[in-house]
Amino acid sequence: MKILALILFILMYILMITKPAHRPAYALSVGVVYLVTGILPLKMLPSVINWNVLMMIAGTMVIVYYFIESKMPNLMADILLDKSKNVMWVTIYMSLFSGLISAFIDNVATVLMVAPVGLAVCKKLKINPVGMILSIAVSSNLQGAATLVGDTTSIMLGDYAGMNFVNFFWMHGKPGIFFAVELGALATIPIMMILFRKDKDPVESKERTKVNDYIPSIMLIGMVIALIIASFIPDTPSVTNGIICCSLAVLTMILDLARKKSSESAAAAVKNLDFETLLLLAGLFVVIGGITEAGIIDDFASLIAKAGGSSTFLLYTIIVWGSVAVSAFVDNIPYVATMLPVLTVVTRSLGIEPYLMYFGLLTGATLGGNLTPIGASANITAVGLLKKEGHEVSFGDFMRIGVPFTLTAVLVGYLYIWIVWA
Repeated sequence: MKILALILFILMYILMITKPAHRPAYALSVGVVYLVTGILPLKMLPSVINWNVLMMIAGTMVIVYYFIESKMPNLMADILLDKSKNVMWVTIYMSLFSGLISAFIDNVATVLMVAPVGLAVCKKLKINPVGMILSIAVSSNLQGAATLVGDTTSIMLGDYAGMNFVNFFWMHGKPGIFFAVELGALATIPIMMILFRKDKDPVESKERTKVNDYIPSIMLIGMVIALIIASFIPDTPSVTNGIICCSLAVLTMILDLARKKSSESAAAAVKNLDFETLLLLAGLFVVIGGITEAGIIDDFASLIAKAGGSSTFLLYTIIVWGSVAVSAFVDNIPYVATMLPVLTVVTRSLGIEPYLMYFGLLTGATLGGNLTPIGASANITAVGLLKKEGHEVSFGDFMRIGVPFTLTAVLVGYLYIWIVWA
């Protein structure tokens, strides 16, 4: 069964790379085969699907629809254009803005909030939005490891290692992983300057767009605040963030219905849901659950740990870059969940503190998803948004931006963590 699971997994990725138009169909088909053959027991189906992520995306999509209709992204685009010298700096500012937000809320929610502003900017400038939107997505993934609340993997590490919010900034008398992530983010600025060096057309905004409804903006801000507050409450249900997003989406629709006495906007908001992205994510959750159940994730984790031998530096290097490679194709949540106890045992046998390896694992696993368009939920969401705008993104298109972003940020974090924590 393990061989079959691996073959189907590889075949799925080959099809996604060579025939990207039907990615949800490939993921769902392989997921069905896993269930039929027993690679993934049917009783495990509800537990392997990350309902929290799906609910967050669906709820945020509804609010974002109203946000776009309110013209607030257009106003934000006008303000951004006033502050920028040229198109290149617009892209850089948008990416840094996305990263800042993503340090405190989920990456997917960040993309869904910031991408509409980027799209509005690109429409005003009449330029292709692919580069800007993909930069927004990879920047949101980059900053996910900066704080305890920035990403699911950060929350997992905090819970496992008994770390609190402050420990990501300062721990045991040393600066924490936050600074590794921020240095990596700063290092991507010259990368963006190279990638978008030809986008030197001057920009300006001669007039300010008038916002026709402030409620969607209030709801988005309220969502950010609620997600941050929820992250500090212990022992909350796994779908807490999803419930927050969906509840605020329903409230937004109710308020709109009450004011307009018409269901037209509500119907349009539901119709605007990107079901293709939701189906792709659902299929990938099932597939990842299948290869996890088959033991493939465990095998990768064991290989990485064994390859390091008794050398702390070699083990750390393999942990970081091996995690990058694995997370490019595998959901980093089950991978990190598997690796944390493995690293605890290995570091104990070497007689060293585990935090060097923990931070290396988080750096590699969080950023590795940026290597491919389906390596992280935020990337899938960004590609889905671009497809709805009529822009098909290939693996090559994504990797042109994702690879230099990832390699630069990981290298900086890798060196920083080793210097500070070794």
